Amino acid sequence: MHHQRNKASAARFALSPVAVVAASLLQPLPALAQADGEPSPRLTPAPQLSEDIPAAARSQLPTFVEGDRIQGQTDVETSVEGNAVLRRGDTVIRANRLEYNVPEDLARARGNVRINKAGNIFEGPLLELKVDAFEGFFIEPRYQFLRNGAYGEAERVDFIDDQRAVIHKATYTTCKRHGGPSWMPDWILRASKISLDQAEETGHAEGAVLDFLGFPILPVPSISFPLGEKRKSGLLPPTFGLDNRNGAEFTLPYYWNIAPNRDATLYPTLMSRRGVDLGGEFRYLEPSYSGLVRGNYLPNDRLRDRDRWGFHAEHVQNGLVLPWLGRSNLALDLNRVSDDNYWKDFSRDSSSFTQRLLANNGSLTFGIGDVTVTGRMLTFQTLQDPAAPIVPPYDRAPQLTATQSRTDLWGGLETYLEADFTRFRSASAFGILGVPNGSVFEQPNADRTYLLAQVSRPWRAPGWFVIPKMQAHLRSYSFDGPIANGATSASRAVPTFSLDSGLVFERDASFFGRAFRQTLEPRAFYVYTPFVDQNYLPNYDSGLNDFSFATIYTENAFGGNDRIADNNLLTVGATTRLIDPDTGAEAARFGLAQRIRFSDQNVTLPVDRGTTLPASNPPAVSERLSDVLFGSSIALVPNWGFDTTVQFNPKTSQSIRTVIGAHYSPGPFRVVSAGYRRQQGISEQLDLGWQWPLGQIFGASEPGDGPVTGAVEGRWFSVGRLNYSLRDKRFVDAVVGLEYDAGCWIGRVVFERLQAGTELANKRVLFQLEFLGFSRLGSNALQSLKQNIPRYQYLRERTEVPSRFSNYD
Repeated sequence: MHHQRNKASAARFALSPVAVVAASLLQPLPALAQADGEPSPRLTPAPQLSEDIPAAARSQLPTFVEGDRIQGQTDVETSVEGNAVLRRGDTVIRANRLEYNVPEDLARARGNVRINKAGNIFEGPLLELKVDAFEGFFIEPRYQFLRNGAYGEAERVDFIDDQRAVIHKATYTTCKRHGGPSWMPDWILRASKISLDQAEETGHAEGAVLDFLGFPILPVPSISFPLGEKRKSGLLPPTFGLDNRNGAEFTLPYYWNIAPNRDATLYPTLMSRRGVDLGGEFRYLEPSYSGLVRGNYLPNDRLRDRDRWGFHAEHVQNGLVLPWLGRSNLALDLNRVSDDNYWKDFSRDSSSFTQRLLANNGSLTFGIGDVTVTGRMLTFQTLQDPAAPIVPPYDRAPQLTATQSRTDLWGGLETYLEADFTRFRSASAFGILGVPNGSVFEQPNADRTYLLAQVSRPWRAPGWFVIPKMQAHLRSYSFDGPIANGATSASRAVPTFSLDSGLVFERDASFFGRAFRQTLEPRAFYVYTPFVDQNYLPNYDSGLNDFSFATIYTENAFGGNDRIADNNLLTVGATTRLIDPDTGAEAARFGLAQRIRFSDQNVTLPVDRGTTLPASNPPAVSERLSDVLFGSSIALVPNWGFDTTVQFNPKTSQSIRTVIGAHYSPGPFRVVSAGYRRQQGISEQLDLGWQWPLGQIFGASEPGDGPVTGAVEGRWFSVGRLNYSLRDKRFVDAVVGLEYDAGCWIGRVVFERLQAGTELANKRVLFQLEFLGFSRLGSNALQSLKQNIPRYQYLRERTEVPSRFSNYD
């Protein structure tokens, strides 16, 4: 076969026998009948249009060639001169001259060779490649990778297959080209050999040197780096920092990718003032369970003259099958440290929400019909500070709880039952119960049995609801020793009646030139509980509920089960909302509520938890009108948000508690949040957090001002969070830093001050250089910013993987 055409009309054809496959793709598809009987087209996915072409489909794809002049023999060999192009699936080869051997599936290309393999580009003078196997070599190539935008040059590239390649005497960078021959990227990796594995999304460089701004900063004989988000075993970039308590810190982590669902990280840390801390973490994820184990060991801490260690473990398992219990759910949360000073010295390592109370909690939940049963063991390690001692909570060893809820009973009745047995034990290190060098409260350990039986009959309609409810609280104690009145056992039964009701009115309204659907929702809640003397009984788990919209419409003023408040009160309130009629989004909400008490509340909490003497109980609550609770949430403008809660005493005309918050976010990487919190006589704090381009602080214009969808190259950002105590006139916590986005690298400097005790604060300076698409060097400043700054955004976070068709030619 011989074909020849002039340069004015390029030649193009498909090679046999796979051309038959191409022809089959052009056959009409079976049609679906429309309502009028005419066939309608139907789209079906084609394998060659997928991101990853299946191996079975790849071998069946046709090969197309085109160029100015084509000659050859069918199914043997084809030569193309001038503007030569060969296409097969996701592979496109362009060159001045191209020869293709059909039996060997071998392409030889010379002169301005360019190959596009699934969006990855290679350019150079000479290529020899087995197209389907993608095995061959490229001489003096320039290359660019689709996934992370990295590119470089090399002496030679050896293609092992379509996923793996070895690049000799190579360079690698993600910095964009901005000039002529004199231009040099801000950072560049030079290596004697770079091995790339697209399937594992990793690269490995040997004999490498990392240059930054023209200076070699990291000579390494061997280094691995990511090409995507996939995990790979190996050394992670080292981190270092300065800490006022630990001195200079240097960590060299090692990551072990054990399996797709299991991994481990070892992070030994050298602290100049303390020694070497050996830390590690193991994670696992299975279809029915998951968890992690984290620990560290610091032998012979030079500052404390003792060994230090910490341990944390989590495990959650669903569908666990146990004899007699059937399918169950298991949850474990374990925390333990070596000594009381651990929270001061290593406050950032704590996994517990409360650093000084480390919970060790294990629970097993299973169902018996419509009854849910939970068994629990909860113990605490309390870390004491002589300057600010705290009373440790009671351990619950064990606690058994069963609940049943029914909503399908006759006449619309609904019931709820809860039974609980708890063994309360005090921390043995404090005698019966107390604090170091302090008084010991005469409150014995005890077994408590509690039962709550509740029945209600709700009536609900679109514009109103009424819910009457009856409750019975039954509890019984068995004490290990006598209480204040000499008894070793006690029991109480307390009934409660409540009636909850409300209305919902709606109207169309207009505010600030904008249409809304406005609601008015008045609500009245009445509760009556007769007085049953409980003040001389020990208190193991009850506390006063926070006065808020979440608790003001509840039957009991106390949390826990040791105190049931006697009540004869009515709570009245109203809420109004502004709702966008088009989207249903809530643009604003305002709420007001107050309690009206008809008789004194005589059941109270002891002044010191655990004290059983009646004289220690505060006087009865006799105020007929409670504080007024006001709350609002406003989001009328998309960029702004306000939240306010005020507890106001009308007799003293003073605010008892005030919480005000606001945030402003006009676009990505621009956010300011501020908060004010005041508790009368206890605390008053200001909180400010931000992330903002520096040039805009004073109104300066920068490239990219206005709405943006990503970070802007060459821009400085100020980031931080300040928490200031107006009562103490000092900063409690402070995190302040600078970020610089250079397009292909990001620099961060962060100063961190975190309170660790009444007079103690941990301070450290964090430095980090992030070479995009390669690695991060320095301290983990990015983690500190994410943890402390509300709504912080990573400057170059990738939200989606680029498609190979975005770089198709």
